[in-house]
Amino acid sequence: MAVTDWQLQEAKARLSELLKTAQRSGPQQITVRGKPAAVVLSRSEYDRLTAAKPRFVEFIRRSPLKGARLKLARDRSPARAVEL
Repeated sequence: MAVTDWQLQEAKARLSELLKTAQRSGPQQITVRGKPAAVVLSRSEYDRLTAAKPRFVEFIRRSPLKGARLKLARDRSPARAVEL
């Protein structure tokens, strides 16, 4: 998804095209004097980015690895010597 740059004057003059491009091709960046100033997103992309995220515990509970038997072994070798 490549972000396209629009100069502010161009964005104002071609607002309808800017919005359609954001819906069709993804985020569109508006620049002022060559510096990034704003980004136009489609409503669906905005909703996706601002949707409530599950809490960590809920994320783990929904994991496809839930119930998997993992064999984890801790390395019991002594720590390396460090000169202080």
